[in-house]
Amino acid sequence: MTMSEMWIGYCRARVRSRIRNEVGASLVEYALLLALVAIFCIAAVTFIGQKTQSNLTSTASQLG
Repeated sequence: MTMSEMWIGYCRARVRSRIRNEVGASLVEYALLLALVAIFCIAAVTFIGQKTQSNLTSTASQLG
């Protein structure tokens, strides 16, 4: 086995390991992003729900 063949084999192994690592890292990044979006949505719905409830309560008290 020549030195260039060894170098090519080494480079191939490094590229393959990086590709595998990147797939795992991107999966974790997507999971964290999904969790952040879910937290933001829950907070927004809670905030909007409280505002809507107070507006409806105020309107109901003025009517009745």
